[in-house]
Amino acid sequence: MAPMEERAVFVSGGSRGLGAGICRAMAAAGWRVAVGYRGEKDLAEAVAADCPNSICVQMDQSDDSSVRAALQAAEAGIGAIDALVNNAAVAQEIPFEELSDEDWERMLSVNLLGPVRAIRAVLPSMRERGFGRIVNVSSIGGQWGGVNQVHYAASKAALINLTRSMARLYSKFGITCNAIAPGLIATDMSAAELATEAGRKKLAGIPAQRLGRVEEVGAAALYLCSPQAAYLTGQTLNLNGGMYFE
Repeated sequence: MAPMEERAVFVSGGSRGLGAGICRAMAAAGWRVAVGYRGEKDLAEAVAADCPNSICVQMDQSDDSSVRAALQAAEAGIGAIDALVNNAAVAQEIPFEELSDEDWERMLSVNLLGPVRAIRAVLPSMRERGFGRIVNVSSIGGQWGGVNQVHYAASKAALINLTRSMARLYSKFGITCNAIAPGLIATDMSAAELATEAGRKKLAGIPAQRLGRVEEVGAAALYLCSPQAAYLTGQTLNLNGGMYFE
C-alpha cells in the first residue's frame, strides 16, 4: 500500500452532509481527496478548500459514461484511486401505493446502480495493484424498512447485499468492501424529518439520546479505509446510537 501522503480517495456526494464530513476526515488524515458532486459545484469547492490536495469532480451516477469520466478525471488529478466511498444518494418521501415505476427506477439507478457503476470503474486498477478499499454508505432504513420511503429503504438494503457480494468476490485481491449504515445524523437532509412529530418521536427513542455527527461518519469511513481494517470485509457498521441492533 502507498504511504499515507500518496493515498487517494474518491467520495461521491462529497459536497454536503455525510459526504463532506467524510472528505474532511480523509483529508485531515493525509489522503488526497476527489470531492464528487452532481450539481452543487460551489458547495463542492467549499469542501475542497478545507481539504489539502483535493479536487472537485462532477459526476451523475445515474449515467455510466459520466461515472467513468469522473473516475478517470479523479485519477488524472490525484492519482490511482485507493479508496472509493459511495455516499451519493437520492431520497424521496411518498406513500408506497403512489410510487410509480419511474420513481423506483430513478431510486435504484442512483442509489444501487450508481455504486455498481463506480465500483466497476475502479476495480481494474485496484486488482492490478492488489489493494483497494470500497465503502458503501447505506442507511438504517435499509435494515429495518421504510414507511414513506419504501423504495429508498429497498435500495439501501440492496446496497448492503452488494457490499457482501463484492467482499466475497474481491477480498482475495486485497480489496475490502464494507458498508456504513447511519441512523439519524445531524444534516440538512435529516432536518426536515426531525421537524415532524414522527421525527421527534424517533429522536426520543434513540438510546444515545442524541443525533449522530457527520464527523463520526467520517471517522468510521476513515477507519474502514485504513490498514488497520485490512481483515474487515463484507461488514455493515451500524452507526446509529443504539437505534438498531443486528
